[in-house]
Amino acid sequence: MVELIGTLGSVPRYSHTGRDREYYVFQLDIQRLSGTVDSINITADINMLSGLEITDDEYIRVRGELRSFNNKSGKGSKLVISVFAREISFTGEEDKNSVILIGTLCKPPNLRRTPMGREICDLMLAVNRKYGRSDYLPCIAWGRNAELASTWSVGKEIKITGRIQSRKYIKIENGEGIEKVAFEVSVISFEDTD
Repeated sequence: MVELIGTLGSVPRYSHTGRDREYYVFQLDIQRLSGTVDSINITADINMLSGLEITDDEYIRVRGELRSFNNKSGKGSKLVISVFAREISFTGEEDKNSVILIGTLCKPPNLRRTPMGREICDLMLAVNRKYGRSDYLPCIAWGRNAELASTWSVGKEIKITGRIQSRKYIKIENGEGIEKVAFEVSVISFEDTD
């Protein structure tokens, strides 16, 4: 379950057609308390967007599901993360970024430290959806949450509450630095489902 409130970060553009429906993608910009802006990719059915006259300064609420797609085209990110919109509406509320995931740890946790000495633990969570599909969602825990998560084994079922964050980084390709964007769920809390 995802609930986001933010402003339009990019104009909706055609993405693909599936099951006789056209889907469009756009970015929703959500400001953190720190002032940093997360630009989250939203995928929506054309019917949800028709009739909405979206402008840059209006707040939009998106409710839906966090999804992943394994891009095999060789262009762009290999693991594409986006929010599949189930509901889009205007709101008077301001920035909100909330996600709840229930899934299974599908890779060993990777505990590391930042240059400033803070603990970080990278997790990969498999979240099942209908029709036998699963989404593989990168998550990141900090501090005490990171230490706890580092003790878990593959196969552990957990509930995560957090927010979706976008993070820019430089990747060297053919000797040239190219700016990329990574998406992950920043963990606020865990709940054991076992």
